[in-house]
Amino acid sequence: MSQVPAIKILVICGPTASGKSELALRLAHALDAEIVNADSMQIYRGLDIGTAKPSPDQQTEIRHHLIDVVDADQPFSAADFAAAADAAIKDIVSRGKRVVVAGGTGLYIRALLHGLVDSPAASGELRQALQDEAGRVGNEAMLEKLRQIDPDMAAVLHPNNLVRIIRALEVYQLSGIQLSRYQKEHAFAARRYNTLQLGIAVDRAVLYERIEERVEGMLAAGLLAEVSGLLSSGFGADLKSMRSIGYKEAVARLSGILSAGEAARLIKRDTRRYAKRQLTWFKADPDILWFEYPEKFGSILQYAIDFFERQEA
Repeated sequence: MSQVPAIKILVICGPTASGKSELALRLAHALDAEIVNADSMQIYRGLDIGTAKPSPDQQTEIRHHLIDVVDADQPFSAADFAAAADAAIKDIVSRGKRVVVAGGTGLYIRALLHGLVDSPAASGELRQALQDEAGRVGNEAMLEKLRQIDPDMAAVLHPNNLVRIIRALEVYQLSGIQLSRYQKEHAFAARRYNTLQLGIAVDRAVLYERIEERVEGMLAAGLLAEVSGLLSSGFGADLKSMRSIGYKEAVARLSGILSAGEAARLIKRDTRRYAKRQLTWFKADPDILWFEYPEKFGSILQYAIDFFERQEA
């Protein structure tokens, strides 16, 4: 029997606008914990409104880690996240605090809990050929090509995520094995932490209503001004961070390509689609326990308390 890792972490996951940040704050108060962010957009400095980043007051109330880590033009991978999260968790535990990891970026959470998938090494020649093909036929066609060989992976990828689409195609062409299969098998690897994973279950209609309200709130709070400031500071519209949901539409609105109404509609639509992909990703993980929130907060808290106080055999 494999040994249970000594360090315990509580992971809060689920789709965007499900209430992860609020739940993490409430649990951190109750558990004397600190929060490690697992949202791939909140790591960027200056991208505040469009990423629904915890407010300065909330970050003062409970210490948060891995927020505002890099500038908008700096690369930050899942491997970077796992290394930084490891350091943050070690620091938190060394001070006698508990750890709550909260976020909706499934790849970040998987990298933290299991490490990165040991799939075939990259082939520069093949990758260039796939990139050239994408330039000719477009991202949607490349995603459809992936869907024919690895529908599970295609289901959780957005057409804009060309890097991961090409990587999945590359893995299959090099090995004949789907990247989703590598990841599923990897999920049974020894855990890096003793983990309790809790997912927030939200009725689809309620979730979409929250997304509508969130987008309207972001626009009212000054999303366009935030994006205008980033552009004025020299951060180009072609950056990965600036092509994310909310930011690319804001750029198009500021450029006169989209009307205000069309920009808002597209942000809402793309956020709904993103939430659907997140649910597909997380629902595939049998280790996640799902609870409605805030209705079941008492049960969530009790599970968390029992987890942290339980003595491992």
